[in-house]
Amino acid sequence: MSLRAWLAATMGVLALLSLSAAASLVLLTSVLDRSASTLGDSVEGIRLAEEMEVGLLSHERLVRERLASVPADTGRASREELEAALRPQLDELDRLAATDKGHALLKSVRRDVELYLAQQRGPLQARVEQAGPPLDSALDGLERVIELNVVQARDAREEAARWNSFADRVGLAFAVLLLAGVVAVSLLLQRIALHPLRDISQSMRRFGSGRKRTRAPEYGPTELRDMARTFNEMANSLAHQQEQQLAFLAGVAHELRNPLSALKLSTALSGRGSAPLTPERMERTLALVGRQVERLDRMVGDLLDSTRIEAGKLELQPEVRDARELAREVVELYRSGESGHVLQLSLPETSVLVRVDPARLEQVVQNLVSNALKYSPAGSRVDVVVRQEEAEAVLSVRDQGIGISEDEKRLLFAPFQRAGNARQRAPGVGLGLSVARRIVEAHGGRIVVDSEPGTGSVFSVWLPLASVAARLPEVAPGPSSPLPPPEGTLH
Repeated sequence: MSLRAWLAATMGVLALLSLSAAASLVLLTSVLDRSASTLGDSVEGIRLAEEMEVGLLSHERLVRERLASVPADTGRASREELEAALRPQLDELDRLAATDKGHALLKSVRRDVELYLAQQRGPLQARVEQAGPPLDSALDGLERVIELNVVQARDAREEAARWNSFADRVGLAFAVLLLAGVVAVSLLLQRIALHPLRDISQSMRRFGSGRKRTRAPEYGPTELRDMARTFNEMANSLAHQQEQQLAFLAGVAHELRNPLSALKLSTALSGRGSAPLTPERMERTLALVGRQVERLDRMVGDLLDSTRIEAGKLELQPEVRDARELAREVVELYRSGESGHVLQLSLPETSVLVRVDPARLEQVVQNLVSNALKYSPAGSRVDVVVRQEEAEAVLSVRDQGIGISEDEKRLLFAPFQRAGNARQRAPGVGLGLSVARRIVEAHGGRIVVDSEPGTGSVFSVWLPLASVAARLPEVAPGPSSPLPPPEGTLH
């Protein structure tokens, strides 16, 4: 399970608990508000019913004792004022009634009050004699209204008490659940995330302190496993690079020892040999010394170019040149020697202008031609072809050599890498093609290879034409001086 999914699930559970608590609080608030409203309406209904009772009794006293007014809360109230207050009080009681029974009871009270008031408009003696039944019925109805409101108020208070108790239990349960959730999340977070992070951190510190065999344990959430796996891959890559560097140093030492041994032997033979130092012998010795020095110069040049390229200090001095001329100069250089091969040059009739550093591009082509000669059987043909395809110039070198397998192609342009057959057929440290590729890429081009074991190889350099290269950003000059033009070929 990924850490993101685990955190999302945890936060979802906590959010659900929080939302449930909030929903319960809203529900409790609504219930308590309804209970409080019911309780308030009941109290108000009791007060209005009692006021109506007082008003009716006061009205009956005015009629019976023939008084002009009676004492009231606002002073003294007359008969007309008492009658005017009864109907609004009945309307308010009817509005506050919450049940059908209350509405029916108030309807009966209203009828009795209206009958009582209608009787009071007759002769005085009739009003006094007939006032009893309707008035008693209205007062009795108001008492029942008061009792109904008292019951409603008591029920509302009991309901509020029940919900209050329920809210206490629910609140306590949510508090316990949230506290348990926080504790569980903390423990699980420590076990699922913090422990793997601690182990990865410790592995990194041990690796940085020099214990190169240290690897991080791959467990925990997906993200942390990926982090540990990435660290382990990086550690394996660094270990492999270190092994490659050690192998490279051993190879360089071996390659340097061979020409140095030959030079040492040549000087020893020329100085202390028992045979006389004839001109022919001196010429052979000098030729051997020259070949070994040239070999040393090529290896040192390869190392110097690779170092400067990796440091980002490769400088180019671009100019517009005809790719045909550059290829012709390289082919003529190798034709002048005794390579034992047939060099075939194929050029188009029109110019193929490219914007390049001539010395560097010649270095690349020389490397390709030199490799083709070294890895091809004696007497075979090596073709050098220049052509134009759309907005690119193509310089190809085809040989009839040992060929390259698919597995070897993947490492062909990597530094210090050489194919198994190449190690046996020709000396070198495996930097030539790597340097050539970086030089071609610095010109905005690419180098590709098409080959199969036993059928030869075709190396092609693709470069933008001069009109296209003019629109490409130039390589910024580095802080160091430009590289010297190559004096030999790359390997």
